[in-house]
Amino acid sequence: MSKSHYSFKPWNVGRVVVWGLFALVMAVAPLLFTSNLSATMLSQMGIAIIACLSYNMLLGQGGMLSFGHAVYTGLGSYVAIHALNMVSGGQLPIPVSLLPIVGGIAGMFFAVLFGYVTTKKAGTPFAMITLGMAELVFAMSLMFSGFFGGEAGVSGNRVAGKPFFGISYGPQIQVYYLIAAYTFVCVAAMFAFTRTPLGRMLNAVRDNAERVEFIGYSTRRVRYIAFIIAGFFAGIAGGLGALNFEIVTAEVVGAGRSGGYLLFTFLGGATFFFGPIIGGILMVLAFVLLSEFTKAWLLYLGLVFLFMVMYAPGGIASLIMMNLRVAAFGQLRRLWTSYLALGGTALVLLAGAAAMVEMVYHLQLGAAMGSELRFLGATLDVASVDSWFGCIFVLLTGIGLFEVARRSFMHDWGEAQVAIEKEIKRREAA
Repeated sequence: MSKSHYSFKPWNVGRVVVWGLFALVMAVAPLLFTSNLSATMLSQMGIAIIACLSYNMLLGQGGMLSFGHAVYTGLGSYVAIHALNMVSGGQLPIPVSLLPIVGGIAGMFFAVLFGYVTTKKAGTPFAMITLGMAELVFAMSLMFSGFFGGEAGVSGNRVAGKPFFGISYGPQIQVYYLIAAYTFVCVAAMFAFTRTPLGRMLNAVRDNAERVEFIGYSTRRVRYIAFIIAGFFAGIAGGLGALNFEIVTAEVVGAGRSGGYLLFTFLGGATFFFGPIIGGILMVLAFVLLSEFTKAWLLYLGLVFLFMVMYAPGGIASLIMMNLRVAAFGQLRRLWTSYLALGGTALVLLAGAAAMVEMVYHLQLGAAMGSELRFLGATLDVASVDSWFGCIFVLLTGIGLFEVARRSFMHDWGEAQVAIEKEIKRREAA
């Protein structure tokens, strides 16, 4: 039945504000963090956000646990770096700013090729097939040096062709703003995908594949199309990475990179759209900053992942949404003192545990540098009983105080949830 008049649907002001803030943050970030390291890290964050969101299209939206997503970012990087060299040699007449699209097309092509096999299965078989594909491509990267460049990789020069309005992509800040523009467009496009019928059907395949088949849809076709779309955005991330680093090595298709996408997408929160954005930021902070501060950074990362799986399987995004719900019902003021106590005692516990870890690592790996090390402004001596006793004392004290604070927090949290349930019933009855 057709309408006889036009109806005006008001804008979602909250959504406009959020997207506006997102664009504003990306625009002003390099103006606030002006060092070369900051510009490089911000560029990597944009790339990681696209990669993690494309992976979440499989994991969070489609329930497809993939162990080989780096195949599509990595192959997109290789094709993009070869295209860049062709542009530099005058063989490919396209601007450098479009090379990430070339990477995206490459990622989509290989997703069409490999996805035809991998999406025939779901669940654990799908995960194992993607792992096999990842190992196959990594082995090929060491065998076919003509395309992959062997152990040295393939390098290029992004300053190619004539500058466009003074933009040569030589300075890192110019590369950052190109990455920021691609990041905003890709994030918006992937969010739009979640609102499409295909995106909704992908959620249905994740939740109840048998019912989707019963109503006449092919779950394999839905997974396959989503896999191709995810490969396209992964390839764009890979193309941006090739421009940013100007070199592509076999590491970009390795299992470690795929594991990183899985780990940080989960930590950020695979069940929420903005979760992988948080995960992408944490990924760069861990790989770039944390790895510079301590040799035990992988141990810390593994412990964080372990505790998140045990106590917050929804990731950081779920914790944020839980507290936003509490704040919306005016119950956050009941919890702020408990949060302060929980955070303070957790810092004491972590300080003691980290001191123990650093002393053990120094004892095993840094013995040639002497028995002393610096940790949080204090000097620790692995050869002194006092240092070990002090670390153990701080650790045990932190554990005891944290347990007391945790029990108090759980009591206050329970009371807040009861108050929220009462308020919901009151509103329903009104």
